Amino acid sequence: MNFREIAYQECIRVDCRKVYAVDEVLTGCLECGSLLDVKYDWESGPAPESWAMFQDKWSQRFDPLARSGVWRFHELLPFALREQIVTVGEGQTILQQADTVSRYAGMKSGNLFLQYEGMNPSGSFKDNGMTAAFSHARSVGSQRAACASTGNTSASLAMYCAVSQQMKAVIFIGSGKIAYGKLSQALEYGALTVQITGDFDDAMLRVREVCKELDIYLVNSINPFRLEGQKTIMYRVIESLGWEVPDWIVVPGGNLGNSSSFGKAFIELFELGLIDRVPRLAVINARGANTLHELYENRSMRWNDGRIDRSIQQQYYQELDADQKKASTIASAIEINRPVNLDKCLRALDYCAGVVREVSDQDMLDAKAQVGAGGIGCEPASAASVAGVKLLREQGIIAASDRVVCILTGHQLKDPTATVAYHTTDQKKFNEVLGARGMTRANYANRAVAVSNDLDEIIRAIKIYG
Repeated sequence: MNFREIAYQECIRVDCRKVYAVDEVLTGCLECGSLLDVKYDWESGPAPESWAMFQDKWSQRFDPLARSGVWRFHELLPFALREQIVTVGEGQTILQQADTVSRYAGMKSGNLFLQYEGMNPSGSFKDNGMTAAFSHARSVGSQRAACASTGNTSASLAMYCAVSQQMKAVIFIGSGKIAYGKLSQALEYGALTVQITGDFDDAMLRVREVCKELDIYLVNSINPFRLEGQKTIMYRVIESLGWEVPDWIVVPGGNLGNSSSFGKAFIELFELGLIDRVPRLAVINARGANTLHELYENRSMRWNDGRIDRSIQQQYYQELDADQKKASTIASAIEINRPVNLDKCLRALDYCAGVVREVSDQDMLDAKAQVGAGGIGCEPASAASVAGVKLLREQGIIAASDRVVCILTGHQLKDPTATVAYHTTDQKKFNEVLGARGMTRANYANRAVAVSNDLDEIIRAIKIYG
């Protein structure tokens, strides 16, 4: 049987469950407006029975699909025909044991791991989902693809469009809400970049309207095929741990695509019998963009078997509008007030006995410096996961002996301005970039040592500070 014949789309709302064909281009249920899942009829098709078939693919690295860290798990996301898949070697990422960070977070040595998605071709986790969404767009004959972005999604979409030469990228960004390291990628790869007055939430609203009006394929994570690619991050984590499940997955929370896809991954793996337990999930918000934390921890909004109390969300959003409150954090990748995948994230938190926490910009940049001191550079949003582990250890929720995986979502060079400002000796630069965010100190700064052009003075400085 052709893989694609077992795939379909289904509304996640339990009292709807409307089904759509896999080749329909939708971002929500036409009956009730809820989000959609990509689903598989495993009883009618070839369901993977063990991890051995994926282990064997390491001997097939000459095959582009086996070399991809997404498509070597094709049997677990069989919605795309092989000839429709566009891959650039995404997903060749590492799970790094990080004892430097373990000590900082209060974990037992050998028990904290960093899943470094900054190694993807465009420098962030977005490539995992983009290869899946882009391949679906290609299969339905789309000529243009669009997204709203704080930077990483636009870089990834622009890259796939440029590599394939099959679609034009149209990117919506908010005014002043994108790091140059990310914007430079979209511009360099030839995307049409539209900067609107407003923030990411405003851009997201407009791109959805434009895509509907002009029949453009939308690749934001509201697209269910995006999440199919992102769930493979969890397959690689399990693979790197010898096909064992960790105790905790800790992930930054922005638009909530990652947490949603991780939950879906574990639901499917458990149903297929490929795992015998699921890890707990912790989603970490930036304090300046903490919608999930507010709704989940403070207002008790829950999945409730799909019967979500929507009034809680509506009341909070009305408050945001009344106060004219915009998301504000140094972690631009998660600077989002209205996450489109809220419902799926609530489902993931329910299934994985999850918790939600918020951390400050200070917490994130201090954690980022500790990640860097261990030899891996990440963007500020990535460090929310490490800051979150430290907080959860202090609260006694994560045990020092637990095996914990932090997701590092993007490369350090995505936002070098924040890194340089944190470590700078220039107080003016620090104040301009970080002081405006309420930061007053850099607890782990590695500042340059200024010396004159004199050999003896240089040697003396090295002896003192080195």
